[in-house]
Amino acid sequence: MNEFIYLASQSPRRSQLLEQMGIAHRLLLPDAGEDTEAIEAVMPGEAPARYVKRVTGLKLDAALLRLQRRALPPAPVLCSDTTVARGRKIYGKPADASDAARMLRELSGSTHRVLTAVAVQQGRRRLEALSDSRVTFARWTPSQIRRYVESGEPMGKAGAYAVQGRAAAHISHISGSYSGIMGLPMHETAQLLRTFGFEI
Repeated sequence: MNEFIYLASQSPRRSQLLEQMGIAHRLLLPDAGEDTEAIEAVMPGEAPARYVKRVTGLKLDAALLRLQRRALPPAPVLCSDTTVARGRKIYGKPADASDAARMLRELSGSTHRVLTAVAVQQGRRRLEALSDSRVTFARWTPSQIRRYVESGEPMGKAGAYAVQGRAAAHISHISGSYSGIMGLPMHETAQLLRTFGFEI
């Protein structure tokens, strides 16, 4: 019976969602020299669902190597990745403030998808799940975009916004998993963790 999992994510939201589920977890974060950004590069013509699943798998591979290298006690390792997409266009984390403003202008007044992949591995057993939600933004005015970008909230967020933050005032409709849009779909994650022997 597993007592805890390793969470290979720097996202405080994912940690909070695991706590909400009553799952004990320890962070398994990258070493200073690890190039985590290269993992998130989009391949030419790559579909959003394929992209988010591939990146999650690569993050999990890196985390398992980290676990081995540090000779830590064995436990399941969980990785997750979230991306925002309109059609086949992928919106990752903004490079800077002007990139964040561009993303918000493009997403304004329309519906986009938020895809979050989750993968858990222990030993040779790996299980994966994908959450696919839709978010509709009301139209943002240029000054609303400017103020939101100046708040700093878009940085480090796929699609340049946080559903649980100030951007919520601009969301007119959500279809799918709210926790998935936050970064860890609780229903799918609970199903995966039950398979690894966790009581939820």
